Amino acid sequence: MIISSAKPFEEILEILKDEDDIFVVGCNACAAKIHVGGEPEVLEMCQRLEDAGKHVVGWVIPSAACSVASYDSLVEKNPAIKDAKTILVMACGSGVSIVAGVVDVPVYPSNDTVSLGGKTQGEVVPELCAMCGKCKIYYFGSVCPKSLCPKHLLNGPCGGSVKGKCEVDPEKDCAWELICNRLEKIGRLDLLDITWDAEEGTEKSV
Repeated sequence: MIISSAKPFEEILEILKDEDDIFVVGCNACAAKIHVGGEPEVLEMCQRLEDAGKHVVGWVIPSAACSVASYDSLVEKNPAIKDAKTILVMACGSGVSIVAGVVDVPVYPSNDTVSLGGKTQGEVVPELCAMCGKCKIYYFGSVCPKSLCPKHLLNGPCGGSVKGKCEVDPEKDCAWELICNRLEKIGRLDLLDITWDAEEGTEKSV
């Protein structure tokens, strides 16, 4: 799941200061699950824009903003998009790009894309994956050091953690504490003996 966060409304108004006749596109996938682009948020955004003096021509919530097939598919859901001079997309950067690829008017984001994460037991868990394209997560107990460690360390902890908390961000658990605990739990501490090329993210010969 792509994790995104809502921009401050003042920032949205600033980027839309020269725009009007706005059509709002939400997302019924990731953005809806984390409450930054589902129907309640889209309706609230439309109202806030109207209250700020903007003209909202309509809105639509595709099943996923990142998989909008065509302009016609948006028209089918709400023909009012034909009157839009601007589109505000309440989704991740991928959704913004996809929508922009099927329309001929300016497209703006209402959200900041943060990371690839997930949701479990009702809690949103960000930064689960760095989307590096070289996934070796199994070797780290399925805990990604590239995304969870601010220093992106592949060969063990930096030594600066205190009581299991990250040196860079004391509010966060040390990624390598999580990795070691997980590997111990599944009986694979032997995987810690592997040496990695920090640049390439590949196993080194030693």
